[in-house]
Amino acid sequence: MFGDWVIKLTFDKKKYALKHGIIYSTIIAIILITPLFIYVQLMININEAKSKLELKKRAYEILYKIDQYKPAEEEYFNFPRFSSFQAGLYDDNFKAVFTLIDEIPIAMDSGFYKHQKQRFYVLNLPNHKYFGAKYLVVQKEINNYEIYQMALFSVLLILSLLFILSYYIFRNFALPFEKINRQLDNFMKDSMHEINTPLSIINVNVDLYARKHGQNKYLRRIKAAAKTLSNIYDDMDYLIKQEIVNYPLAQIDLSRFLTERIDYFQEVAILREVSISADIEPEITLLFNKTKLQRIIDNTLSNAIKYSYEKGTIEVSLKYVNKDIVMVVEDFGVGIENPDKIFERYYRENLDKGGFGIGLNIVKKIIDEHEVTLKIESTVKKGSRFIYKF
Repeated sequence: MFGDWVIKLTFDKKKYALKHGIIYSTIIAIILITPLFIYVQLMININEAKSKLELKKRAYEILYKIDQYKPAEEEYFNFPRFSSFQAGLYDDNFKAVFTLIDEIPIAMDSGFYKHQKQRFYVLNLPNHKYFGAKYLVVQKEINNYEIYQMALFSVLLILSLLFILSYYIFRNFALPFEKINRQLDNFMKDSMHEINTPLSIINVNVDLYARKHGQNKYLRRIKAAAKTLSNIYDDMDYLIKQEIVNYPLAQIDLSRFLTERIDYFQEVAILREVSISADIEPEITLLFNKTKLQRIIDNTLSNAIKYSYEKGTIEVSLKYVNKDIVMVVEDFGVGIENPDKIFERYYRENLDKGGFGIGLNIVKKIIDEHEVTLKIESTVKKGSRFIYKF
């Protein structure tokens, strides 16, 4: 019956490794930001210093070439040209005597200058010695793109290697957990199979015995306990099948269905000396799946009974409110201390009450899937009200 089904509680090592690999890599990435920023700034400063030295070097090379020029022996002076540098001679007003530079900023004094991507080195010249020029300007375009590209590539490479490494580390780290959860999965499937048959036998034989010998308090207790166990079984069965079995929608007489579920839980309520009163409008229909609807109602009623005080009352109502179907289950019991947590899987506010903490988690998934709104009003030691709006 359950041989090929996998419970969704089973530990997924790939998901675990992927999740923690991403988290770990992100933390390392954040840690790397500061030293990376410092490294990039350092490389930029080094690049600037290198450019300054190169510009200065080229300036003195040009001066050397001019000094070597002999007008008596050479018809004209061949101004030095460089692949990545441009230079020019300028007079006192920074008008070009001769220049290979397309454009220079406003007049500059001797020294190193920055202008956008351009770097300039200005050298004062003795008056009239170098073709009447006052300034020698050497210019180079600097681009830090390669630094940023190298930094980005390094980070991506490190993070990629780190993610791959951490993924496989966490994946191997998760193997013992996967093994334990696989064993738990098999145990639960086997348990479900083993529980189903004796539970059915108990219910059938209790009914047969009651018909033959009449009802008594002992039979009612057995029947109530069997129904409680059956509700847990149904939750586990739904939990196993929820991602595998298709649950088609159908028109359901909700008024009749809710009444039947209340009648079903009457013996459980009587066992705890709790009474259930119902105010149900007739012929209210709903397009829903019967199995899912039963999980909502059964878990809500079961919890109301479980957390009611002895000799308490549970009030159930079903009616139309502004064209919406509103179902309310209210108890006057212990109340809920943490309403936000009750839908978490395995969460139980009172460990003495038993259960596995999966019923309301199932309810939450179902109502989210079908856009059913649920409002919970609860006061500790006074009770809780579950208001469903379909």
